[in-house]
Amino acid sequence: MIRFFKLMTRVSGLVAATGFALMATAAHAQNSIETISVSGQQGGVTLVKISLKSAPAAAPASFAVNNPPRIAFDFPNTTNGSGKNVQEVGEGDVRRVNIVQAGDRSRIVLETARPLGYDAKVEGNSIIITLGGAASASTATTAPIAQTFAQAKPNDGKHSLRDIDFRRGRAGEGRVLIDLSDNQVGIDLRTQGRSLIIDFINTAVPKNLERKLDVVDFGTPVDTIETFTQGSNTRMVITPRGAWEHSAYQTDNKFILEIKKVADDANRLVQPGFAGEKLSLNFQNVEVRAVLQVIADFTGLNVITSDTVGGSLTLRLKDVPWDQALDIILQSKGLDMRKTGNVVWIAPRDELATREKLALEARAQISDLEPLRTESMQVNYQKAAEFQKLLSDPAQKILSKRGSAVVDVRTNTVFVQDTPTRLEEIRKLLKQIDIPVRQVMIESRIVEANDTFSRNLGARLGFNDTTAQGFRVGSGNGTNALVGGSLAKSAAATGQSTTAGTFNDGLFVNLPAQGLSGANPGVFSFLLFNDKSTKFLNLELSALQADGKGKIISSPRVITADKIEATIEQGTEIPYQQATSSGATSVSFRKATLSLKVKPQITPDDNVIMNLRVNKDSVGQNTLSGPAIDTKQVVTEVLVENGGTVVIGGIYTQDERSTTTKVPVLGDLPYVGFLFKNNQRVDDRRELLIFISPKILKDGASLR
Repeated sequence: MIRFFKLMTRVSGLVAATGFALMATAAHAQNSIETISVSGQQGGVTLVKISLKSAPAAAPASFAVNNPPRIAFDFPNTTNGSGKNVQEVGEGDVRRVNIVQAGDRSRIVLETARPLGYDAKVEGNSIIITLGGAASASTATTAPIAQTFAQAKPNDGKHSLRDIDFRRGRAGEGRVLIDLSDNQVGIDLRTQGRSLIIDFINTAVPKNLERKLDVVDFGTPVDTIETFTQGSNTRMVITPRGAWEHSAYQTDNKFILEIKKVADDANRLVQPGFAGEKLSLNFQNVEVRAVLQVIADFTGLNVITSDTVGGSLTLRLKDVPWDQALDIILQSKGLDMRKTGNVVWIAPRDELATREKLALEARAQISDLEPLRTESMQVNYQKAAEFQKLLSDPAQKILSKRGSAVVDVRTNTVFVQDTPTRLEEIRKLLKQIDIPVRQVMIESRIVEANDTFSRNLGARLGFNDTTAQGFRVGSGNGTNALVGGSLAKSAAATGQSTTAGTFNDGLFVNLPAQGLSGANPGVFSFLLFNDKSTKFLNLELSALQADGKGKIISSPRVITADKIEATIEQGTEIPYQQATSSGATSVSFRKATLSLKVKPQITPDDNVIMNLRVNKDSVGQNTLSGPAIDTKQVVTEVLVENGGTVVIGGIYTQDERSTTTKVPVLGDLPYVGFLFKNNQRVDDRRELLIFISPKILKDGASLR
């Protein structure tokens, strides 16, 4: 509906009258919320009265959430005319009333101390809501879509989600349908950034529903829906796109969330923060007070203008929100405003600043004269001395200049003496920080795998004569030759030496296979000798192969609190002697341990950031200065999901060797060359892997 305002005013000093017109270009809402009052009665019944500008056609649509306890009422074609979005109550079971306006629709949310039944009915221009009583018969007639929720009964069992479905509505909205195991499931719905977060309190989700759904193809404002377990709760993260608004309601065991697209006006040039009804202004040399009166008539606000406001202005505005137009007028004349409820006080900035300064000085003087109170505050999850240090921190002291705090170490209690206002702020601060610290169990697996292979082949070949005559070769003219092993053996056979050589001295080739890992090689011998068994040709072949596979698993684990460093180690301290400056010796120790040092940090989305130091040390070779330490170490920082596993490091080594020892020329002969050489082959592979698995502990899990 378009409204026109016409005003004719006379301006002294001008010959002719100047006219201006004011035109609102947006449709005006049909109704508005004027006041909300809450009163308690006998029998535990609380009455909430919502006064409207005109009588509503029917009771508003409503729904309730059990955890946290909330009751919401939707008013179509209704604006917020009360002048405030939050109203602190503290009457009966009602703690706070929130009023949210989106376009031409308003929602009133009652924050209660516990889940309550309710009944809503129309009385003239008001809506009467009864909390804590049974629903009346008239409620079902005037509000057929409103549902009365009885007080939640204690339920020690765990709830669950049965099904998750997504559909596209007729108007293009996205509808998330969630089947619950019962109607007592606690639901916490909130907006976080550009996403919608739904927490189902103490509720499990089956593995087949724990997934991420891509619903872009449905053509709704919703892109993805991700469901996962978070502690004892189930969290659903819905990611929409563009401009959107949402509404949620629960019917029996089914929870339904609708996300609608909000259409943008491409021709509207509105700065962020201005959401008033659009209007057009055309002024020519008109007094500022007259313009402010026109805006007051248009908006229905109560405007008080200071006597010091004066002057004239000329401006032309088209299709701008009224609050933006008012801001432009105030900026152009150096004015400012203060709003209390639906009353606006407009005055020059300096005047407002002076009055506020005087008010603050008076408040400070009252604070200096206000009587002090002493209150004891029990600290449960941290040391009382730390809380007292926080209150008295000279860099940012929370206590007033007359306040003080002392600690009783035995009872872990802080006694605070200050004004009642400061005491209330300190109680709120203690409630926020005195909470149990979440704990994390970090498990590390250090896996060492060995794959070794060794092979040795060797031979021994020699001649032996038991008659000590040797293997002689004569030339017929008295010249003889003796063939044998070493000179020690041949010299003894020819009488040059009186010392008889050993059996090994008679060998031509002495290259046997060496033992492996403490095992002796296998041996095969072959002998040729004469009829009298006095001359022997000896051949011995030896071979040994070792093939080994091994795996060592070390699994240190430790539990620590969030952001607290923890260390666990196991191993040996090796003593060694060390010279001192005086020349004497002292005994020192070196560690050869398996250790895990970690400092976890839990993120808001239940992932874990860890600063890690993992050591796997062992005793190495002995030196003159003491034993050497073989060290394997990883120092890193990683981000891991709760319950996940990540490989933070690995070392892979391979040692491959082939060694041949042989008699020159003879070792290269075909077919018989193996009799004159020794072959060694080594192929060793070693691998080290380090796995880390963090797990956030639930309440009481660490004790169990």
